[in-house]
Amino acid sequence: MTLAAPLDLLRQARARFTQREIAAHVGKDIKTVRRWEQGATPCPAMLEPALRDLLQGNARRDAGSTRKASGAAPFRFVDLFAGIGGIRMGFETHGGECVFTSEWNDFSTRTYRENYPDGASHALIGDIVSFPAEDVPSHDVLLGGFPCQPFSIAGVSKKNALGRPHGFECTTQGTLFFDVARIIAAKRPAAFLLENVKNLLSHDKGRTFDVILQTLRDELGYEVHYRVIDGQHFTPQHRERIIIVGFRGKTSFSWDDLRLPEHGPRLGSILHRTDGSEPVLPWDHDRFFDHAAKRVQPKYTLTSNLWTYLQNYAEKHRAAGNGFGFGMAYPDSVTRTLSARYHKDGSEILVHQGESQRPRRLTPRECARLMGFPDTFRIPVSDTQAYRQFGNSVVMPVMREVARIMLPHVHTLLAEEAPRGSKQALSLYA
Repeated sequence: MTLAAPLDLLRQARARFTQREIAAHVGKDIKTVRRWEQGATPCPAMLEPALRDLLQGNARRDAGSTRKASGAAPFRFVDLFAGIGGIRMGFETHGGECVFTSEWNDFSTRTYRENYPDGASHALIGDIVSFPAEDVPSHDVLLGGFPCQPFSIAGVSKKNALGRPHGFECTTQGTLFFDVARIIAAKRPAAFLLENVKNLLSHDKGRTFDVILQTLRDELGYEVHYRVIDGQHFTPQHRERIIIVGFRGKTSFSWDDLRLPEHGPRLGSILHRTDGSEPVLPWDHDRFFDHAAKRVQPKYTLTSNLWTYLQNYAEKHRAAGNGFGFGMAYPDSVTRTLSARYHKDGSEILVHQGESQRPRRLTPRECARLMGFPDTFRIPVSDTQAYRQFGNSVVMPVMREVARIMLPHVHTLLAEEAPRGSKQALSLYA
């Protein structure tokens, strides 16, 4: 029975794909696929998740093609400062179609392309700074996890006296937020979502955030709402991020509509399972987990030298009355915030492995789960780059939930502003 499911899935896949396409997807030679199909070699259990991913992905592409052919996609969005696509994934869950992507980091772009193979369907550009705003495709929602560079508003009055640019071109020029603002100004999307660290609220004694709000509300004329949301409602990680949403017209949007589970999951839910039930992912193989030995690969356990250093470092700061030190995590824990520096020593989240063993880092696959990414998400880069990417990413289920409460208002705005003959079509997707 265990081997029948993969064979049945292989037969379904062969109705849509060639042996060569299946071989490329599951990472095997075409002759191996032929032997599976002919029954000369039993289909391995590891084939099942790969074929399900192939078939489900094809179904999603077929659905997307149908929407494009009818011209009735529920909404179009652009993905700025995209990283590895965590915000995008949350909005695609609700039927959105990405029409433009910008990400400057080559390693992140590699991961993004691997998981969102848009091909020639839309542009994926590098640095947005030099890209003309008028060349960004028309869209309904702008998404952006823009980096928070220091804002300097000193000297604004002097610039005004000298006849320098007014409004957001004066107060945010030279920051990456300016590029978000100029695209909103040029394309006027129905809505936007911006994500950043919680400290954006207090940066420069609150003046930075005041500039952002003034720009979005006063200069660009959007209705703006913001809230700090902790990712631990959805994943076992304490991760507070500010979410800023805006609408081109007046709405009844309320953060009270969020569904935030009171008791979120615990660390044990995302750890590799050593009882034999850990899924075999053909895109991971045994990179992170040794399925034969039923254990996490030993390389993720801290070396004796590093563990001794971290313990001494923590003791030194405890003696000085400081709170610095490593963060030991247990199956019933909610972890500290995963950071982009996790690859250095893993000290903020060390997984306890018993009193007789040294602790270990999370594997990149566990980091993906900690950020709410499904196991179908592929990790084509080195461990160092993967740790950086997940540490810089978003808790995807948070984005999915915010998208859920935003989109009814987006659809209402689009319907109100649409030509009379197209309102009925738009309402189908509300």
